[in-house]
Amino acid sequence: MSAVGQDAEVRAWWSGLGLPGLIDIHTHFMPPRVMAKVQAQFDSAGPLIGQGWPITYRGTEDEQVETLRSFGLQRFSALAYAHKPEMADWLNEWAAGFAARVPEALVCGTFYPEESVTDYVEARLEGIEVFKIHVQVGNFSPLDPLLDDVWGMVAEAGTPVVLHAGSGPVPATYTGPGPVAELLARHPRLSLVIAHMGAPEYAEFLALAQTYERVHLDTTMAFTDFFATMGGSYPPDLLAPLRELGLAGKVLLGSDFPNIPYPYLRQLEALERLDLGDDWLRAVCWENASRLLAG
Repeated sequence: MSAVGQDAEVRAWWSGLGLPGLIDIHTHFMPPRVMAKVQAQFDSAGPLIGQGWPITYRGTEDEQVETLRSFGLQRFSALAYAHKPEMADWLNEWAAGFAARVPEALVCGTFYPEESVTDYVEARLEGIEVFKIHVQVGNFSPLDPLLDDVWGMVAEAGTPVVLHAGSGPVPATYTGPGPVAELLARHPRLSLVIAHMGAPEYAEFLALAQTYERVHLDTTMAFTDFFATMGGSYPPDLLAPLRELGLAGKVLLGSDFPNIPYPYLRQLEALERLDLGDDWLRAVCWENASRLLAG
């Protein structure tokens, strides 16, 4: 039974769409000490959070994995991310071990602008299914010269990168659509998944997804009442192009589990309230991620 007792409700939601389960591209599993520090930031409404943020799904790693299984998730990610040098490849090693012991877990990786970055990404690139880069927390530019060769390798490999570059919940030096637009101009074949729909720069990041073949958006926390207080409400005039993008394979389910301030079902209900149709929900919650991860 899950922490908030919604196993049956979540399963009924996706079963009603005729899906075999859910694929969540944006969940977090990290080494316990790292997760504890991340959750402490949420608990204290730290400077990168900006407001109270009660975490719903506390517990051990095993308990959190079992919660996702109880909801019927067939694939999910372990998006760890580096915020200082000599951290990224240690996280990559941990994530490889996590995926080895959790069959549903995607093999995830991260990288950081440092002298060794090209070597460790090249060494692990073939085995990684999804990268995570957090521009806000890492406080680095995606245009850092140390990363240019890495972006080229990742683009050539076609490996998706979940990229938190929007200025929510709190702007930072390098957040916003401008650096991402320049990055894509240099590497137009990059497969990016823009976290949180790019909040609050929804229109600008949607335009990038419309322009570049391999740019996607994830739904993480977007459209929920809680997130509207920090990312702003999603503009109604963007719903029609959002529907088109979803049906074209470019919108993916994300949640931010376990560090969410509400039950998991709320993200699904927020998507349903958009009234973009069952075909759109099926695409977002299963079909699009399935195709992307299949390469």
